[in-house]
Amino acid sequence: VQLQASGGGLVQAGGSLRLSCTGVITAPVVRYMSWFRQAPGKEREFVAAIRWSGGHTYYLESVKGRSTISRDNVKNSVYLQMNSLKPEDTAVYYCAGDGSIIQSSLRRPDAYDYWGQGTLVTVSS
Repeated sequence: VQLQASGGGLVQAGGSLRLSCTGVITAPVVRYMSWFRQAPGKEREFVAAIRWSGGHTYYLESVKGRSTISRDNVKNSVYLQMNSLKPEDTAVYYCAGDGSIIQSSLRRPDAYDYWGQGTLVTVSS
């Protein structure tokens, strides 16, 4: 599995961005696909996840209602639509996937085998 994240950029507070993660993402190789973020000086943080089969979604509480994770089975891609962006959303965003991860481990970065290279999101106030 080779993942590549894109779509980051500079946006004003209140704006929107759509992040994309492309690569060879197929079930049963991948069970869940997720987005994480890492701000300067902070640990990598879970943002959202989607189960590849069935599409059930999970979110960090602070982005719930502002962000939507989705997948495209044909394009083998995962997306993160982020709206009403805040300066505290500024971070490098990574997509990650794993074929054996269980639901209780979704928020743990060390539970994932596959990672994209990251895309920078900067939200100005």
